[in-house]
Amino acid sequence: MERGMVVAPQNDAAEVGARILMAGGNAVDAAVATAFAQGVMDQMMCGIAGFGAGHVYLPKLGVHAVINFFSKAPLAVRPDMWRDLLEYETRDGFGFVLKGRVNDLGYQSVAVPGTIRGLHGMHSLYGKLPWAEVVLPAARIAEAGYRITPAVQGYWTTIENMGRVEIIERLRFTREYASLFFDADGNCLPVGATVKNPDYAKSLRTIAADGPDAFYTGAIGKAIAADFARNGGLLAQADLDAYRAEWTPPVWGSYRGLRIASNPPPGCGAMLLRMLHILEHFDLKALGLNTPEYIRVVAEAMKRAQVIKDRDIGDPDFVDVPAERIFDRAAAAADAAAIRRGEVASVPRATTKEAADTTHLCTLDADGNTVSLTHTLGMQSGVITPGLGFMYNGAMAMFDPRPGRAQSLAPNKRRVSSMSPTMAFKGDQPFLILGAPGGSNIPMGVLQVMLNVIDHGMSVVEAVMAPRFSATGDAIDVASRIPAHVCESLAQMGYRTIRSVQPYICARVHAIMVDGGRVTGGADPSTGGSVLTV
Repeated sequence: MERGMVVAPQNDAAEVGARILMAGGNAVDAAVATAFAQGVMDQMMCGIAGFGAGHVYLPKLGVHAVINFFSKAPLAVRPDMWRDLLEYETRDGFGFVLKGRVNDLGYQSVAVPGTIRGLHGMHSLYGKLPWAEVVLPAARIAEAGYRITPAVQGYWTTIENMGRVEIIERLRFTREYASLFFDADGNCLPVGATVKNPDYAKSLRTIAADGPDAFYTGAIGKAIAADFARNGGLLAQADLDAYRAEWTPPVWGSYRGLRIASNPPPGCGAMLLRMLHILEHFDLKALGLNTPEYIRVVAEAMKRAQVIKDRDIGDPDFVDVPAERIFDRAAAAADAAAIRRGEVASVPRATTKEAADTTHLCTLDADGNTVSLTHTLGMQSGVITPGLGFMYNGAMAMFDPRPGRAQSLAPNKRRVSSMSPTMAFKGDQPFLILGAPGGSNIPMGVLQVMLNVIDHGMSVVEAVMAPRFSATGDAIDVASRIPAHVCESLAQMGYRTIRSVQPYICARVHAIMVDGGRVTGGADPSTGGSVLTV
């Protein structure tokens, strides 16, 4: 590795980051450029009207910090405004279903975007190349066009049956969005078709020239505010004016002698640490990867952590988030003892009725600088302001419509996210840099890749390819590559399993491993991602 490495789900976006490294940029430049390119090529997953978290480690500068650029609820929000509309919480815990789907689709589903402030916040402090140089590659892609990949096209037609508005309906919600991805007869464009988005390119060129203020207080911001005012949206100019990203220290835990750093609330690094601290009490290697007993033990750790997330994790500006108590070792030991006794945890949901639009990237440069960055739309709102070209987040669906809870609605409150951009250290040296898209399954996927490397001795490529499972609720979702006889054994233990038809489930983990001077990367194969070394 002469200059560095980029790992991302989108091949051409990863190449944008690699070219930035080749041009003399550092890991931060490469991460920012890759993120902008992802927003163009994978517009259902992320974009400049989304939100996210960046985990940054720059050893020569003595910098190790997380920048949170999560969406905030608009100032027009009232804590009880949707209380009487609740139908149920989705089975996977990724959002609340309301009558009329007002929180999930359309102008009221949009929270304050944070992505531009977040990416600029990283770059302005720690990037080497000019701002325009890391933004403009994405603008050029939007102008020249990009090809629809099998992963993108397949995502459009996936039916989740979770209660959320299905993806295909989000794409059709506005004429501007539908015109990008459907032909004149209303059919989805086929794999390999080229999509051009000159409006998005124009927006990106404005941001490249004028910086983030163009999006928040300048011409783009004014167009956003006017569009939402015309269409009954909650988002207003005052929300855009006030938005700031926030730098925080990471939260720290450990696992089998490694030091683990992840993102603090309202992200879910603390949840990941809780699971690791529970599982350190078990000889997972001896149990055998994905045996019935292995799945039982890990799933019970997942369920206990999910209960804590749902109950305790919220915006620290609004609720007392006990971050250190979440992954307290004594509490984790008590959980481990309960699992050993065979006790079964239950994950409460709003009713008995039982996704995810996110992307991730990892970068590393020759100086040892590294970034783990997750960003998303949450779900697509279906809204595009005419002339701007980009989709807005649908982040309001994750706020709890029931007042008085950690994740309840409140003006200016940050949305909780399962994002867990994480780094594991051997002593003071990064060993594993990883993260994932995947909604509520993100911590579960990141956890299993870490276990695969640390407990089972896998390479990073093997670790991201191994079959995964998830327990974000009482049922255990398993990949189709986990045999049916394993599910039958779990059923005899009293567990309900849902065996997917998909070979790869439970987030889409991307990782870089640095071991003894050797650098390797793993891109989750479910989306055809890339590991590029330059």
